Amino acid sequence: MFTLIRGGRIYAPAEMGNRDILIAAGKIARIADRIDFPQSFNVAVVEAKGKIVTPAFIDLHVHIIGGGGEGGHSTRVPEIQLSRITRAGVTTVLGVIGTDDVTRHPESLLAKAMGLEQEGISAYIMVGSYQFPPITITGSVRKDVALIPNVVGVGEIAISDHRSSQPSFEDLAKVAAEARVGGMLGGKAGLVQLHIGEGVKGLEYLFRLAEETEIPIEQFLPTHITRTPAVFDQAIRLAQMGGNVDITASGKKLNWRMSTSEALGKLLSARVPVERITLSSDSNGSMPMFDEKGALIRLAVGDIQNLYEDFRCLVSEEGFPVSDVLKCVTLNPARRIRIDGHKGSLEEGMDADLIVFDADWEIDKVYSMGRLMVSEGKPMVKGTFE
Repeated sequence: MFTLIRGGRIYAPAEMGNRDILIAAGKIARIADRIDFPQSFNVAVVEAKGKIVTPAFIDLHVHIIGGGGEGGHSTRVPEIQLSRITRAGVTTVLGVIGTDDVTRHPESLLAKAMGLEQEGISAYIMVGSYQFPPITITGSVRKDVALIPNVVGVGEIAISDHRSSQPSFEDLAKVAAEARVGGMLGGKAGLVQLHIGEGVKGLEYLFRLAEETEIPIEQFLPTHITRTPAVFDQAIRLAQMGGNVDITASGKKLNWRMSTSEALGKLLSARVPVERITLSSDSNGSMPMFDEKGALIRLAVGDIQNLYEDFRCLVSEEGFPVSDVLKCVTLNPARRIRIDGHKGSLEEGMDADLIVFDADWEIDKVYSMGRLMVSEGKPMVKGTFE
């Protein structure tokens, strides 16, 4: 069966004007000004005139089996369910563990990713956690990345944070080398994702890695860069050097020190190319607040809906160019984990992962590899235990 999305305003992420999109066998078969079929063909026509069509979102930071635990076992965050993901316009996730690698394991993370794929979306994972040395499946970061299809890198390794295992510069260089070689052998990104805390060293290790090793700075992705003003200033400097940075979405509920709008504006004002910026949700991860002695005083939880809320705010309220903001949640994350050959943009031959918005940027429909997952903002496909 074919699906024809008729006459929507296309951002691919660059604006293409009003076009028709033909979906067949989970792929974008054709994009043209007008696509017509003989009446004998079985084609589901979706009228999209007056609506907006974009690639579906890619979220590079989701605790798919839940995160947290910093306040005891009762504060372990539950795992995420399929419809929660798709209702936010996301059809590709990158799963991470976080603080708790005592009761959560990379094998469970991999199983959850495989389950999400069976339920209809795309899911990748990072081996490791906050701690060093990284926990793995085969006993080796290099082997995990090279041999396990869903594994694209290692992380999120915590630095400059009292919850980390305080890895040395040499520790970080070695694990980055492991991930890089594993990526080369497996034809993958070999990405090293770094959780950045409030410690005084901030991104210092990354500058040293750029200066003292042969590992490309693009191999690393620091996240939570709006954690403190000092960390954010370092992130600007890193991006100006050619590095990539990731902003954690704040949405309407989280009281971050710096809004996504402010962060994106400052990065662009500093002449950081938008291609070096991604936006992720930290969904189902805990967002604890500690006092000066390291005691937990408050606990919030990341929500994948924040990714959509920030996107909508940036384009409809703050006036950022649609194509720029869209890159931060589609094409740029696809490039970070090297899946841009089939995801992250609307092109013929790419996976048919896309969102149909109404004129006010409310999500109407979400397709994952050509399958209708959300319609009129409501889930059409639910997870096994929803």
